Amino acid sequence: MESTPASPGASTASTLKFTTQQKIVVGLLAFLQFTIILDFMILSPLGAVLMPALNITAAQFGTVVSAYAISAAISGLLAAGFADRFDRKKLLMFFYIGFIAGTLFCGLAPNYHALLAARIVTGLFGGVIGSIVLAITTDIFPLQQRGRVMGLLQTSFAASQILGLPAGLFLSNHWGWHAPFLMIVAASAIAGIFIWIHMPAVTEHLALQSDKKAFVHLLHTVQKPRYLLAFVTTGILSIGGFMLMPFASAFTVHNMGIDYGSLPMIYLVTGFASILIGPLVGKISDTIGGYNTFIFGSAVSIVMVLIYTHLGVTPLPVVMLVNSLMFVGIFSRMIPSQTLMSAIPEASSRGSFMSVSASLQQMAGGLGAIIAGAIVVQESTGALVHYDIIGYVMTGLSVTALILMYFIDRDVKEILRGKA
Repeated sequence: MESTPASPGASTASTLKFTTQQKIVVGLLAFLQFTIILDFMILSPLGAVLMPALNITAAQFGTVVSAYAISAAISGLLAAGFADRFDRKKLLMFFYIGFIAGTLFCGLAPNYHALLAARIVTGLFGGVIGSIVLAITTDIFPLQQRGRVMGLLQTSFAASQILGLPAGLFLSNHWGWHAPFLMIVAASAIAGIFIWIHMPAVTEHLALQSDKKAFVHLLHTVQKPRYLLAFVTTGILSIGGFMLMPFASAFTVHNMGIDYGSLPMIYLVTGFASILIGPLVGKISDTIGGYNTFIFGSAVSIVMVLIYTHLGVTPLPVVMLVNSLMFVGIFSRMIPSQTLMSAIPEASSRGSFMSVSASLQQMAGGLGAIIAGAIVVQESTGALVHYDIIGYVMTGLSVTALILMYFIDRDVKEILRGKA
């Protein structure tokens, strides 16, 4: 299944059709991503129910939330040395089973310490799955199809907002905070069965292995200049995104004057917009080239983030429109950047490269949240001060990422010329 990439800007890219088996693989991976993202997102909206139920403080709840990201970052680095030594399908199933077990423990946790331990286990397994999915995607799909695949996979995020979160909150309101985790376990078990039955083995990279020791393999991965450039760019892209998200709800309610009860409607509209945007951006990326799409996404993101972070009291329809347009920019950066970076690693080190990238995303995201927390100040009225500074910082990061992506695009073109 080793892909043969074509030019990222080829005009014939969109004419390359998916086989039936490829469509099945995309569908399975998208549903798997849906369960992983939902598990990661479900905890925050459950806070209002979970904290009194377990009699824990806000600080303890924050520890439970961050435990997943920290353990995911650690597991990504630990798994990097082994990521290219096994059939990717079997590796995916191993970590997915561990993820299901961790989520089940969350649903059965009787107290704070049990839940904290369960989230650590879930992060250790779930944090690696995204990198394995990207490695499988790169192995199976040639570059001229990969933008569309990335676009479809990104709809998992939107689907979790539209379908998963409302269902999870409904279950928690009727049967307690344990119920959403058990729902995810049931959905994940179904997904796991279908993946085991219908996904083919992904083993071509095994014939290319030369490093006998896992640590040596990891060391060789992080020492390559092309890889280092991609890692730095990944970190910068992740920092920006996590600076905006933690305070978005508070900013919407206290600065824009939107009623708390209207937040689900904003997420719903944004989610539907994302479902439409993701596949479209992927197709455009395959047609006009990843870097050209990234330039467009960066321009839209900069404009909309600056508008968003400077909003005062704003009508609800305008807030929905601004959020939707902002996600056009976000997806138009995220999808082509993932597509271009997927062409950077050699087949023999693809799994290791993706694992390190996933760990850096978690670490950079945590750093972004810390930086944002140091910038933003909440007044006694609840309003946020200095949120506009985050907009300026994100603009600087976006410009930096745009420059770095130019060199990544150049590296990809050199790689493709070498394979021609």
